[in-house]
Amino acid sequence: QVQLVESGGGLVQSGGSLRLSCEVSGFSSDVYGTGWFRQVPGKEREGVSCISMSRDDGSTDYADSVKGRFTISRDNAKNTVYLEMNTLKVEDTAVYYCAAEEGFVYGLRYFRPDYWGQGTQVTVSS
Repeated sequence: QVQLVESGGGLVQSGGSLRLSCEVSGFSSDVYGTGWFRQVPGKEREGVSCISMSRDDGSTDYADSVKGRFTISRDNAKNTVYLEMNTLKVEDTAVYYCAAEEGFVYGLRYFRPDYWGQGTQVTVSS
């Protein structure tokens, strides 16, 4: 019943920006968290960022590799989470997956998604 549909990937030059979107449906309450992972072929999936969708929370967390460059945000009215990616680097190239976990999310290290989107390719050229 829970569905996550991400979009916004594409090809950008190093130093450019891109915004990913993830539309979430199927949750009966706002007590859940969403976030983004990314994966490169041959590498383990890496947690990028997460955000609490609770109306009274909205706490965020980021991987060290993207702090200061990426911003996660939410629009609860649209049940959508965004990932604004700035100052993109070649090493940011990956398939980015939107993910969600039931219950409160306290930080990226504790984020254990129950649901996943299909993924969207982000390619940063040199």
